[in-house]
Amino acid sequence: MANRVFITGDTHGSVDVRKLGPGFFPIGCELDKEDYVIVCGDFGLVWADNSESNYWLRWLEKKPFTTLFVDGNHENFDMLDSMETEEWHGGLVHRVRPSVLHLMRGQAFTISDRSFFCMGGARSVDKAWRTPHKSWWPQEMPSSEECAQALDTLDALEWKTDYVLTHCAASNVQYRLNPTYENDELTRFLFDIERKLDYRHWFFGHYHEDRDIDERQTAIYNDVVEIIPSDGGDELYRVPGGFRAE
Repeated sequence: MANRVFITGDTHGSVDVRKLGPGFFPIGCELDKEDYVIVCGDFGLVWADNSESNYWLRWLEKKPFTTLFVDGNHENFDMLDSMETEEWHGGLVHRVRPSVLHLMRGQAFTISDRSFFCMGGARSVDKAWRTPHKSWWPQEMPSSEECAQALDTLDALEWKTDYVLTHCAASNVQYRLNPTYENDELTRFLFDIERKLDYRHWFFGHYHEDRDIDERQTAIYNDVVEIIPSDGGDELYRVPGGFRAE
């Protein structure tokens, strides 16, 4: 039986991480560490080496599933960058805890016999009101080296993958979400990828909405979607109630 894979949106550290708690147990109690819950950015628990962050990381570690996340714009990138990298399921990760892993930018992973291309990062619109290296990090936007790595990975995949996991959306998709949102170098980079890439479905967080933009693009926040294999290809099952806090 294939491992189960669930996709959800931003957890924002202790603010929204509770949505991975009791409300998920009707499904979560059936899982094991070979099943995966993937957070589409703004994980927020690699923020500070303090009792609060460590408490919630221990809390996640005790869950029956493994937690994976792409980075958003609200992460402590100095802490992430200080961690050793290792190869996991075909790509590079930071292992925050034994079963809490950061899926690094521009990497591809094989999870439950499916390919996932991951590209975290986003621009903080409120960075003028934040403190550099305390509540905002310039590494929130991918470097030229990370973008080059992403293109190398896609070349190796021959520009075909099952799923794409990002924090922000491609420019063309962001416009459909809200035409007032400003584009930046990352949304434009993702637009260039989206035009060329053969993919099954693309999930992104960041916008604090649960919304299908079209049949292949989903903004996700509090909802949870399970990827369920079927004879005609994967089905995306929106778990009733998702991880919504009670």
